[in-house]
Amino acid sequence: MVAIIIGLILIAFTVAAALPCFLNWGSEIIMFLKGCAPVLSALIGILAIFIGVADIKDKKEAAKEEEASKKYEEEHKETADKQ
Repeated sequence: MVAIIIGLILIAFTVAAALPCFLNWGSEIIMFLKGCAPVLSALIGILAIFIGVADIKDKKEAAKEEEASKKYEEEHKETADKQ
């Protein structure tokens, strides 16, 4: 609940800062966004690569576990049939 209230306060401050009748920081905000866009896109790209690699590793591990589970079931079926 506190996080939501703080978030709303920060959003209200950002809107008030950009309006010409309060702080009139609109042009500075645009310059900041222009400057941080390449850096932000590079960081998001790196994060996407790490997530993709982790996803591929998880899929390989799940496939190995599925294969081991099938082998275990087959072995137990064979021993149950023999008895």
